[in-house]
Amino acid sequence: MNSKKATLIGLTALVLWSAIVALIRGVSEHLGATGGAAAIYTVASVILLLSVGFPRLSAFPRRYLFWGSVLFVAYELCLALSIGYAHTGRQAIEVGMVNYLWPTFTLVAAILFGRQRASLLVLPGFILSMLGICWVLGGDQGLDVWGMLDNVRDNPLSYGLAFAGALIWAAYCTVTARMARGQNGVTPFFMMVALLLWLKFLLGGHGGELSVSVPALVYLLLAAAAMGLGYAAWNVGILHGNVTVLAGASYFIPVFSSALSALLLHAPLPASFWVGAALVCAGSILCWLATRAKA
Repeated sequence: MNSKKATLIGLTALVLWSAIVALIRGVSEHLGATGGAAAIYTVASVILLLSVGFPRLSAFPRRYLFWGSVLFVAYELCLALSIGYAHTGRQAIEVGMVNYLWPTFTLVAAILFGRQRASLLVLPGFILSMLGICWVLGGDQGLDVWGMLDNVRDNPLSYGLAFAGALIWAAYCTVTARMARGQNGVTPFFMMVALLLWLKFLLGGHGGELSVSVPALVYLLLAAAAMGLGYAAWNVGILHGNVTVLAGASYFIPVFSSALSALLLHAPLPASFWVGAALVCAGSILCWLATRAKA
């Protein structure tokens, strides 16, 4: 496969991932936060089995098998449930934006714990990302501390899970990069997520009843495809495509995701939200440039 084709396939992963927030929200409205998430990861696991396959676990380094599975599963649980527990479509978009702090956190973790060299650009980058989130959560007024606190107080579980997920994914990217030794555990990890979600659902903590319908099935198939095929496409792009182009494009996912989510969830977003989203993207890019300068 030539590099241009592989890069295009990798870019489709970014489009698919940009739709995940809206699609998870759509599924949760029909099947509940936990039941919907469990169904998504079940179908996505089947898609990954058919597209990526199931790896030989005996070839995996034990440390990666343990820490990789723990961090990956914890992140996916935080992501799906934070969106599912959101009270409104707009809140789901805001929660998704909090989750997109992970690129900034990943680069900061690489500098602090992975001996990644970086320039002083990382400081304004981190500040811009955090300022952007505060701007997003401030509501229609933009940067409003009391408005942000009231917003978070309305649903601390969703916002807390999203923030924890951003930290966990940063830890996954930092810790497992050296442990994996080229192994890809995404298929068994997805199966573990589905299993834990079904267990939570059966124990009664589902936060909604399953209501199977044609719209529910459509949302379910689209969400599972966005997740499963997204990981498969990204893997092709990273292995055979232009990694620099893919990395640069990935920093604009917050804007793409918010635009798609606003359209699909019929949740108009004020100008202040887009200012915050732009600041999050700018902060992530500055952190990336800080590490590139010292590469």
